[in-house]
Amino acid sequence: MASFTSQELRKGFGSFATGVTVITCLDEEQNHHGITISSFNTVSLEPPLILWSLKKHSRFMPWVELGKKHLIHVLERTQEDLAMHFATVKHHQFDGVPHQVVNSGLSQIDECVAYYECETVSVHTGGDHNIIVAKVLHLKNDPDKEPLIYARSKFVGLDIAEIKIN
Repeated sequence: MASFTSQELRKGFGSFATGVTVITCLDEEQNHHGITISSFNTVSLEPPLILWSLKKHSRFMPWVELGKKHLIHVLERTQEDLAMHFATVKHHQFDGVPHQVVNSGLSQIDECVAYYECETVSVHTGGDHNIIVAKVLHLKNDPDKEPLIYARSKFVGLDIAEIKIN
């Protein structure tokens, strides 16, 4: 038995700052959906792989299974409202959200830092979540934009220009 509660673990996990992403996908009828995810990580450069996780019983799971495509958006530091908008389930999620439909048919939200169009190559069970491993098919990146960061249950900025690693 663990010597900590799930709430203590959640707070401990919150100490690790992470970027904020919105993942868009299509359902069986080609309706557009989006969800805010902070569990995004790189896996490999060759082949180009990323991973992210989703609750096992999420309604999104059938739309991101093996072979399904999705678009990962790295949010820009002023896009907190979009992170909150896609964090809750609602009908017509893209009403009022500046976006376009790209060649793959997926919704692409405007003004994000980076975009990774992906295809799921494997799904692994990890406790109460599924770990989705996806191959990056297309990439767009704007190095002049700053990412939105989430830590300790709040959004924070990061001034990349001030960071110097020796």
